[in-house]
Amino acid sequence: MDKLVETEFVASDYGKNWVKILVVKKDTEKHEIRELEVCTALTLNNHRDYMLEDNSDVIATDSQKNTVHILAKQFGIKNIETFALLLSSHFLRKYQQVNGEKHNHAFQFIQDCTRVCEVTQKRNGGPLVKAGIRDLRVLKTTQSAFKNFVDDEYRTLPFVDDRIFSTIVTADWWYNTSTGFCFDKAWEEMKKCILEEFAGPATTGKFSASVQNTLYGAVKTALARIPQIEKVDVTLPNKHYFMLISQDFLN
Repeated sequence: MDKLVETEFVASDYGKNWVKILVVKKDTEKHEIRELEVCTALTLNNHRDYMLEDNSDVIATDSQKNTVHILAKQFGIKNIETFALLLSSHFLRKYQQVNGEKHNHAFQFIQDCTRVCEVTQKRNGGPLVKAGIRDLRVLKTTQSAFKNFVDDEYRTLPFVDDRIFSTIVTADWWYNTSTGFCFDKAWEEMKKCILEEFAGPATTGKFSASVQNTLYGAVKTALARIPQIEKVDVTLPNKHYFMLISQDFLN
């Protein structure tokens, strides 16, 4: 006799990944394009599809993909956060069986980094908007030091007063509201805070005592300038470069 095992669903969302949208504006002599990749994930209020072989409540991932395309054509895309909010409200309004968490991810590829956002919303709850930056690669050749750290028998890294500081910025931040402000301006301001803290003024630069200190300065400035931001998560992995001091190399 088989033993009855009680099961619990920890997560059961499903959806469509990397739905491509290319927005082309030709109303001026200089054309503009905006490329996005959208992911959807829906959680139903039951598990009949898993347990009873009943797919009657399942919104096919192909239908989710078509929804992304149709809503983009009907309403346009002002920015990725607004479009993600539109998708979130549509799925909850259209399908009563969508009851748990809902995620929409949209990625806008631009020249120097990738703009990302995620909207999470539960039925009868307000949307939670997270925005972010990916692959923002920066480097400065001076005004960066790292010294006076723990000096014990395991240390091999020398103290340096001047070094190359290079990193690839990954940043996420959560808004405390989804209305009453411009997502585009907030995103640009966050990026500006990071670059200002890293580089400083063009003629004088800004000294960095450590990666940690630069990260803290950027987050502190962003929270002061953008009151709609509740929480920030920034990663600055140190990309090391070895200094080559050789006349043969320089010549």
